Amino acid sequence: MTPLIKRLTENPKNDILSGLTVALALVPEAVAFAFVAGIDPLVGLYGAFIMGIITSVFGGRPGMISGATGAMAVVMVHMIQQGNLVGKSLATPIDNLGLQWLFITLLIVGAIQIIAGLFKLGKFVRLIPHPVMMGFVNGLAIVIFLSQLGMFKEMSSGSAEWLTGSPLYIMLGLVALTMAIMHLLPKLTDKIPSALVAIIVVAAITIFGNLDVSTVGSFIRDGGGTGLQGGLPSLQVQIPSMLASVSGHWGLIVSTAFLLAAVGLIESLMTLNLVDELTDTRGSGNRECIAQGSANILSGMFGGMGGCAMIGQSIINVESGGRGRLSGIVAAVALLAFILFGASLIEQIPIGALVGVMFMVVIGTFAWSSFRILNKIPIADAIVLVTVSAVTVWQDLAIAVIVGVIMSALVFAWKNATMIRARKKMKPNGTKVYEIWGPLFFGSIQNFNAKFDVKNDPDNVEIDFIESKVSDHSSIEALKNIANKYLESGRTIKLTHLSSECQALLLKANPKFADIIETSIDDPRYYVVRDLVDEV
Repeated sequence: MTPLIKRLTENPKNDILSGLTVALALVPEAVAFAFVAGIDPLVGLYGAFIMGIITSVFGGRPGMISGATGAMAVVMVHMIQQGNLVGKSLATPIDNLGLQWLFITLLIVGAIQIIAGLFKLGKFVRLIPHPVMMGFVNGLAIVIFLSQLGMFKEMSSGSAEWLTGSPLYIMLGLVALTMAIMHLLPKLTDKIPSALVAIIVVAAITIFGNLDVSTVGSFIRDGGGTGLQGGLPSLQVQIPSMLASVSGHWGLIVSTAFLLAAVGLIESLMTLNLVDELTDTRGSGNRECIAQGSANILSGMFGGMGGCAMIGQSIINVESGGRGRLSGIVAAVALLAFILFGASLIEQIPIGALVGVMFMVVIGTFAWSSFRILNKIPIADAIVLVTVSAVTVWQDLAIAVIVGVIMSALVFAWKNATMIRARKKMKPNGTKVYEIWGPLFFGSIQNFNAKFDVKNDPDNVEIDFIESKVSDHSSIEALKNIANKYLESGRTIKLTHLSSECQALLLKANPKFADIIETSIDDPRYYVVRDLVDEV
């Protein structure tokens, strides 16, 4: 095996076959998300190809699949609609002005994501607690399941209606057959991806059996598209004319860009974290940020809708044996080949087969163990888990993760705020000693202040921090205030076992504190998170 191949994959066969499987599953997803955004299906397909090829080659997580996603489509649809309205209202109307705005927005999105990677913000994915991660995958599974229910509808008199009668039974049969093959085939052999075999078998049954079922082609046409056939992506960004079209609307463009960048990064980094767990390996979040940003810039330049990591397709790839970069490259190249040469064949694939594959992804994604542990974990963690799942379904993945992290942070802060203790004892010389135990930070300051009885304390007081850590600028302010209270009441006070940084900050606040700070070789070593504005 050549060094180049080794860098791309350790198992070429598995990566190629899993990549082909993913490419087949990408088609209806990219088309559906393009419809959500209100743009032509080929824009979604081009976006999936460009995002997929760039992130597969340069991304921080081999085996992870990127493309056009629903989370980003929901964010960009408002801007596209506004752009189209503006275009129609001009003295010389411009068709699809919203699409031009999208391409400019993606250039800004990419720049923001690259900056995030350069500043190493990808590491913050490690701060996501396990209950948030579990709620995230559960909510994701529900979202994927609900999105597939739309495939059980057909267009009738200009509106979508649920399938009934024999069309419904045939659809359910194809879905069940696909799931059965995917469940049983791995028990016989793991040499070929079960999802790919299931799609081929079900497609052959519908084609040779001349069954009248919904296919990829009919799905596209029902949504208003004309088909998969297209050419190579071409350069779309004509900067002077596009900048002129955005004049007066930069607020909408920039705000949408920041939101798209945030949604894309959160979903991509969460997917990276999930694939890390599935493969027991570790990817680079910062490298993935840069790759995602570069892919979005190129997608905007060459007429794609942009995107981010696709969780469902990434799981399909991993479970089909795709572990190397080659799997993502094959998926992207195969998708482009479908557009250029294989449209007539791909359009014959029954939607039921692809729905069955996604249903198996739902079963594999959902953390079924959460039902078993829900009453065994702390009530706060259980609430976070359920809330993140619900918000994922109600809003989107990015908002759910942000809500979950904030809730977990508040729970953590509250628990630590109640841990502060003060053991009191008297020395033989009449000095009262407060031995502080627990973290001192913004959340525990109120409890900390309540430990002291300035009015009734003796003339000599000592506050010992050997078992406490002063964590932030708020804590420094609390120490300064309590020291001033004792000094103003005419008492003497000593602060012992503070870190060197705490001592420096207190002296900066009041040089007279040099008389009350006692140093020793036992002083702890830690830094204090503080407001850097004070340093300017």
